[in-house]
Amino acid sequence: MPVITNIEDLRVLAQRRVPRMFYDYADSGSWTESTYRANESDFSAIKFRQRVAVNIAKRSTDSQMLGQPVSMPVAIAPTGLTGMQHANGEILAAKSAKRFGIPFTLSTMSICSIEDVAQETQGHPFWFQLYMMKDRAFIADLIERAKAARCSALVLTLDLQILGQRHKDLKNGLSAPPKLTLANLLNLMTKPRWCLGMLGTHRRQFGNIVGHVKGVSDMGSLASWTAQQFDPSLNWDDVQWVKERWGGPLILKGIQDAEDARHAVECGANALIVSNHGGRQLDGAESSIRALPRIVQAVGREIEVHMDGGIRSGQDVLKALALGAKGTYIGRSMLYGLGAMGEQGVTKALEIIHNELDLSMAFCGRTSVNDIDHSVILPGSFSPWI
Repeated sequence: MPVITNIEDLRVLAQRRVPRMFYDYADSGSWTESTYRANESDFSAIKFRQRVAVNIAKRSTDSQMLGQPVSMPVAIAPTGLTGMQHANGEILAAKSAKRFGIPFTLSTMSICSIEDVAQETQGHPFWFQLYMMKDRAFIADLIERAKAARCSALVLTLDLQILGQRHKDLKNGLSAPPKLTLANLLNLMTKPRWCLGMLGTHRRQFGNIVGHVKGVSDMGSLASWTAQQFDPSLNWDDVQWVKERWGGPLILKGIQDAEDARHAVECGANALIVSNHGGRQLDGAESSIRALPRIVQAVGREIEVHMDGGIRSGQDVLKALALGAKGTYIGRSMLYGLGAMGEQGVTKALEIIHNELDLSMAFCGRTSVNDIDHSVILPGSFSPWI
């Protein structure tokens, strides 16, 4: 086993162990992937102010997200098909998050169902991410299932009314069920660890959907249903409809514009996530970290602003906090760990990010993550972004 020191080490190992179609699904963007790349690379323009001779003997990364105590201001982002990166992937990631003391967010398009995760985490509250679909009866039922599973927050994704064109998925024949082309079969033969894991679980389809929608009983019938279901008519009235049915803490994901952030405040959401869907929707949109300061400036005193996209280190978390985020999310960083080493890999990814956050905070002369503000950033390296 190679020595794992950073998230990139986990990515390289995951690429070796996860079948190409599923690895590419997680590690790609839409069209030219310019936004996908910018999400990560734009962090490098932000420079820290290193401080010395400050008493940093006692440090804490403890904080809160949406009023929930967290061991660091990082949550696991909702990611589709997590259970195809590693058998029972959502359950493993949720268990790791529970032990680490951070929120886990389950995707509507997960392999393990809401009920699976609730049972395997012994009722420990987690967050549930909702996609609005045309079948409102199914959505209403899904919200009720999330309530029954004691999910403590609902994350409504607003930026997937239509699907961005993802070239790698098209070339790999990624579908439900996956197309078993000769190239895909040959690639699967080189992933014996993954194949054995999948043979050992019954969770190999979208657990929140199959068996819960009339006429959808397997992956074949699922494909035709999902192709018709993402709703291009989604609007702010629908957000209000969800809020009223849910009745609990509501987070709106996919905000990139200050005007949309104002709408989020006006509709009574408890938090918003500055996000461009990991660069998987509108290619050419600005990176999340570039959009963050403008949105914080517009609404940061009225609503909790979180940030998602491109975080590959604890230093990235620190930079997002310095620019006003009250919480951050990791999607790909978690998936790299999961694909590389299962539950152990997710825990390793969280340990890496926590250690990097703690050390970088100390080098900037701070002992509490709650004291992070613009002053940890070198003047001039962030001012043009607002």
